[in-house]
Amino acid sequence: MKSSVKMAALAALFTGLAFSLSALANEVNITKDIPYLDVAHKGTTVRIQRIQDKENRLIDDFAKTSRPCPPFCIHPISAGPGVETLGELEVIHFLMNEVKDGKGVLVDARMPEWYEAETIPGAINIPFVIFSKNNPYLEKILLAMGATQGPGGTWNYDNARTLTLFCNGPWCDQSPRAIQGLMEVGYPASKLKYYRDGMNLWRLLGLTTVASKKPVSQ
Repeated sequence: MKSSVKMAALAALFTGLAFSLSALANEVNITKDIPYLDVAHKGTTVRIQRIQDKENRLIDDFAKTSRPCPPFCIHPISAGPGVETLGELEVIHFLMNEVKDGKGVLVDARMPEWYEAETIPGAINIPFVIFSKNNPYLEKILLAMGATQGPGGTWNYDNARTLTLFCNGPWCDQSPRAIQGLMEVGYPASKLKYYRDGMNLWRLLGLTTVASKKPVSQ
């Protein structure tokens, strides 16, 4: 009996040491208290952390400084009245809390080829074009997000999930358009959040992405 207790205590000690060593192994943490975050993505566990190579530089199209405007104009910090704008740490806490508890969804509002090429772990793809009140598929999306439809086609969002939407960055209008579409059908602004920085700044900070296809050109 004593031997079993000792073994359990030793196992717990090694588990604690393993976590400590793992945390110490990262020289580039997300915050001083968060070295990494494990999230579910397409049925597997993906670790979100920052690139540890301190000499790493962006060399792909996300390193561009200038895109033609229109259409790639810089967007306001707000995507709509009452819609909270998030930074990277707020997105990470959203994944840690609302998404983990099933109360929130991280939405990549870009077209499928962009999502498949590279996205944030834990995000699902709902292209911005679906969030139009005239789109017949919108009803299915609203129901999947927890909204209910009452008499006369009115929507009730009391139990709807909180959505955080993003696209390519401050110069991308796909997530703002998706948010505007949701607000037009009554989705509460209090349950909508805008990650304005999107893929551009997520990549710039060296945070983990997942890809299943060759990246598309921007």
